[in-house]
Amino acid sequence: MNLRTIGVWACAVAALAMTTACGSTSSVGLRTVAATTQSPLTQVGGSLVVTVGDIACRPGGAVTATTCRDAATASLAKSYRPRYALVLGDEQYQSGTAAEFRDGYDKTWGALRSITRPVPGNHEYHTAGAAGYYAYFRNQTRAPGYYAFDVNNWRVYALNSNCAEIDCATEAGWLDRDMTAHPRRCSLIMLHHPLYSSGLEHGDSPEGRRFWRIALAHRAELALAGHDHDYERFRTMNADGTPTDRGMVSFVVGAGGKSLYHRGRLRAGSQVYDAHRAGVLALKLGSIRYGWQYKTIDGQVIDSGIRSCA
Repeated sequence: MNLRTIGVWACAVAALAMTTACGSTSSVGLRTVAATTQSPLTQVGGSLVVTVGDIACRPGGAVTATTCRDAATASLAKSYRPRYALVLGDEQYQSGTAAEFRDGYDKTWGALRSITRPVPGNHEYHTAGAAGYYAYFRNQTRAPGYYAFDVNNWRVYALNSNCAEIDCATEAGWLDRDMTAHPRRCSLIMLHHPLYSSGLEHGDSPEGRRFWRIALAHRAELALAGHDHDYERFRTMNADGTPTDRGMVSFVVGAGGKSLYHRGRLRAGSQVYDAHRAGVLALKLGSIRYGWQYKTIDGQVIDSGIRSCA
């Protein structure tokens, strides 16, 4: 297998395929697995991280097959024994107050707080200044909510994409300076708003475009986001909506438990989409390559693969 090629085995597993770039347009989405019985997470050495966003209902919300499943996603995340949990915003609905975090998110994902590296979502700012979020994650982050850290040789950039709330021009300048000062073969950005998404509720979010441009200039490999409550993986894309071999791979992982959305028109570059159950993406960050596996709380491996950093 060419490790520079994203592992899209959709057409080879027709029994699981619900929709693909090869043809059909189901509202549920493609379910793909690697063309191997061995998990990519065991084939790649390095550190394992889990990532997801859009997690906890308002305390007291009704648990159904598709809503308020944060306890189940937390259990799935813990089962991977991750080095870090990269949490992609909208951690706590409806307004991210301190009381909601205490009585909601903390009861489930709170068990992972010491290894969590979060970014704020738009719902956190339903409380002025995202005060509840910053109070809860006071040992992990502080306003204005962007920072960088290393996972072995990877450089991870946790970004605040709520540009109506903070000065994203200043943030972009910081990102460019840090990427210049800390060049890496393998790096990723994580933010709440996805530049590309086929989700019917939100779709593409332009908030991240300036960050994408900088990351691409520094040859970053991955972009992680939430916001739309589903799972989607895109092939390498540039910042102007065009699939290209010299772009970033991006994942939308907004199926953290709160609820699930429907798919809109399948966007150019989309390779896998699923919104049948909540789930968690696991990434194995190796020295020059990485593996991924997206699994849902009903035990289905929807997508997995291996790729080398550019």
